Amino acid sequence: MTVKKKVDLKAPPEPVTWESGIDIKPIYTAKDVEESGGSDGIGEPGDYPYTRGIHKWMYRKRPFTMRQYSGFGTAAETHERFLYLIKHGQTGLNVAFDLPTQCGLDSDDPMAEGEIGRVGMAVDTLADMEEAFADIDLNKITVSLTINGSAAPIMAMYFAMARKRGFELSDLRGTAQNDILKEFIGRGTWIFPVEPSVKLVGDTLEFCAQHVPRYSATSVCGYHIRESGAHPAQEMAYGLAIAKAYIDHVLERGLDVDDFAKSVSFNFDVYGNLWEQVAKFRAGRRLWAKILKEQYGAKNPRSLQMRMIAGGGGGGLTVQQPLNNVVRGAYYALASALSGTQTMALCSYDEAYTIPSEQAARLSLRTMQMLIHEIGLADTVDPLAGSYFVESTTNEMEKAIVGIMKQLDDQGGIIRSVAEGRVQADVSRQAYEREKRLRSGQDKKVGVNCYVEEDEAEHEVQFHPYRVQEADKQIARLNQVRSQRDEGQVETTLAAVSAAAEAGDNVMPSIMDAVEVYATVGEVRQALEKVYGTYQEPVRF
Repeated sequence: MTVKKKVDLKAPPEPVTWESGIDIKPIYTAKDVEESGGSDGIGEPGDYPYTRGIHKWMYRKRPFTMRQYSGFGTAAETHERFLYLIKHGQTGLNVAFDLPTQCGLDSDDPMAEGEIGRVGMAVDTLADMEEAFADIDLNKITVSLTINGSAAPIMAMYFAMARKRGFELSDLRGTAQNDILKEFIGRGTWIFPVEPSVKLVGDTLEFCAQHVPRYSATSVCGYHIRESGAHPAQEMAYGLAIAKAYIDHVLERGLDVDDFAKSVSFNFDVYGNLWEQVAKFRAGRRLWAKILKEQYGAKNPRSLQMRMIAGGGGGGLTVQQPLNNVVRGAYYALASALSGTQTMALCSYDEAYTIPSEQAARLSLRTMQMLIHEIGLADTVDPLAGSYFVESTTNEMEKAIVGIMKQLDDQGGIIRSVAEGRVQADVSRQAYEREKRLRSGQDKKVGVNCYVEEDEAEHEVQFHPYRVQEADKQIARLNQVRSQRDEGQVETTLAAVSAAAEAGDNVMPSIMDAVEVYATVGEVRQALEKVYGTYQEPVRF
């Protein structure tokens, strides 16, 4: 028989501290709001500093875009999945690419063996992009390209495909992740050293400002930094610091901040404590507006607005008791909506251990649709505004984010800190400490270290199979494209890519020329690598 521990109702409750290090009181009053920084920064929805959201009517007028992460195998298979998701109500596409494509390797490269199409769509040439988006109206469906190290050629292929199909680049809407600094911190699909990698991001920002003004050339991705171990305040602080680094770089080219800052969007993670996520987003949105206005002198309201995709939550999902992830996903979606996101992408419940099935992807989509049509999240703007608790913790979160950003500045800035491996070491240390807390039971995880069924059968993990036949098809398609293209044009355009890189010019125009004559992702990478070299990762303990 289990003996219940007697609770002393007169004793004060146990202390609660958020992952970001903010101590939480059991009761909040108006006095706490004033002591934490006051209520002057709340404002109105759609007005500076955008704490309550960047649009006046938010979801009451236009619900958040629902964009599931999808793509696998060949372009033909991915095209089928795109059509399936659109048919079932998805309003945006978030494209996954396989690891060879992410690392700038062609499918017939020996280093690509065993990875072709495994965790995303294989893209070698413009022909793959043409097949993946055939018959999809790019004026109605926004497309996010989840690509970083090889972002320049993949973005060029997407733009070339759109232009070839008759779409005006000036009307094209969408996003490229294209945040290489977080790759050095959180994922590792980098190719070139830090400085030329940042230069490539600047090239895409400049190119889009001039030719594709409605397209977000980079989506600064705190998401992967959080998934790698950072706590919520670090996630936001590193994300804002990275965005500032890109802006500083482009300003050195002579552009006005209002020419391109509106092309910077954000991708953030949602998992863990719901209230901590809400405070993180409200504080981050307000702080970004202040930074653009006060530090950079931006005047265009769109430059001040933090446009973001908030969702995912893969780091919070578990292999154990996987159906619990259905509930977790619903809470993550709720936190995202309460935080005022513009786009939501929700991880599927089986994503902790495999590529999502169609059923799981549809369930995530239905979860987001329920928030709008059944739960009432579109009824009013920022329903949490004015809460003593929410406003106090938003103020405290802003202070925490500012403190972390100051530490980065004191170390010489985010670019130097990444190049020296300091940020990577901090995030790794944070991941290690979090894992220790989980294993000790200090941080509770339902079905993992608490409420575990004694007779629970071990969940059988079914990995997405590597299909050799499909990989062979992709290589055969690549060889066919090579046999039909004009090799002279390919050699000339690739030489122009290397020449532009050597001269320090914007390489995007020359890359556009190269991909339009069906140069491959790997060939463009090699043309740049001749000039930039490759990155050697520093190791710190």
